[in-house]
Amino acid sequence: MRKIHAFQSCSKFFISRTSSTSRSLASQRFLASAAFSRPYTVSSAGRDFTSFFCHNQLWSSRSDGLKPSDITRVRGIAHAVAEPDAVHVTPAGFKEVEVLTPRRLLRIYAQLAKSRLTILVVLTAMSGVALSPLPATVPILLSTAVGTALCSASANTLNQLQEIPYDAQMARTRQRPLVRRAISPLHAAGFAAVTGVAGPAVLWFMASPITACLGAANIVLYAATYTWLKRKSVSNTWVGAVVGGIPPVMGWTACGGKILPSADYPIHLFLPSYFTEAPLDMSMIDNPLGAFALFMLLYSWQFPHFNSLSHFIRGSYAQAGYKMLCVLNPQQNALVALRHSLLLVPICSILFPLSGLTTWAFAITSLVPNAICIRGSWAWWRRCGEKEARVSFQNYLWYLPVMLALMMVHKQGLEWRRWVGMQDEVPSDGADVPKSKL
Repeated sequence: MRKIHAFQSCSKFFISRTSSTSRSLASQRFLASAAFSRPYTVSSAGRDFTSFFCHNQLWSSRSDGLKPSDITRVRGIAHAVAEPDAVHVTPAGFKEVEVLTPRRLLRIYAQLAKSRLTILVVLTAMSGVALSPLPATVPILLSTAVGTALCSASANTLNQLQEIPYDAQMARTRQRPLVRRAISPLHAAGFAAVTGVAGPAVLWFMASPITACLGAANIVLYAATYTWLKRKSVSNTWVGAVVGGIPPVMGWTACGGKILPSADYPIHLFLPSYFTEAPLDMSMIDNPLGAFALFMLLYSWQFPHFNSLSHFIRGSYAQAGYKMLCVLNPQQNALVALRHSLLLVPICSILFPLSGLTTWAFAITSLVPNAICIRGSWAWWRRCGEKEARVSFQNYLWYLPVMLALMMVHKQGLEWRRWVGMQDEVPSDGADVPKSKL
């Protein structure tokens, strides 16, 4: 009887210990499941910058073991369960998907197209139309704007489709429509396909085939080459600069301008009047050097503009695993921006007047904006600080519209004093005064 009683006592003790262990494991599983199902935002103040360099494949597959960040979340939930009156925790937190009304759908399409970037692309394309010496009609102007906007919308949407898991890791991109599932990837792919076909089609039939080919090439360069290189090589910035330099060339070709020299369209240099006694030949302004000048202006502008922006968001790029120069070598990133800031001086003061797009007075007036921006880029390169990077970024926000406005003021053959009535229009030697479009 004593043996039976002892056995029963041992059995009860074992069962009670097993039950407590099971309850403990069950509670841990509940807390872990709540931690995974509950949305959580880690404070950036409590993280070290070096933690951003963890490879993304370490987090790609879910494992049974808990990571340190999960343990922190479990502790937070355990504290909330211990004190239910202090914090209310919903284990399975979720947010219902909004109904896609026409108004919300248009807003989502604008976000997929990156509306502010698309507007900038359209404005630079219009600058090519405005600075071209060839005549342009209103249908060509509108079709170029619409076709360029559609091409930009397609490229930006395809870019976001490929970067959904990486955008989710960056604070500035985690609210994009595809990341927060405001629209399905299939729906976004359909939007990209429609705009990617409609954009080049509008440019082909309403502007010119060359403009349509440039628009299609820009979609491929941005959505395929640039997006793929962002995780492979720092050369992605140079490819992105080419993408940014093409829109003004599209505006140039939409008016009928050529981008390659030929016997009918040779390269002609417009030297200052004190270097040559030959009269100004307005018929030679339409030469490929003008298209090259427009491309180089936007190409070189991309580097100080984007490099300064990427400097103070380099933590997000590192967190998402992008191979950007601002992450791998911030000092070199600032140096590249400074080089192109200096390169913009001969582009504006030599290349543009030499091509005939502007008068040589533009070579002097353009020095003031260039000097201000070079000073900011120099200070950023010397100190490599976030404050200096922000100053440089703000400088190159106003730099481009100011330069384009100065080019219009000093456009070759456009006499503003005659337009405002300050000077009479008197033909020289009985010749007809060349007319130029606005």
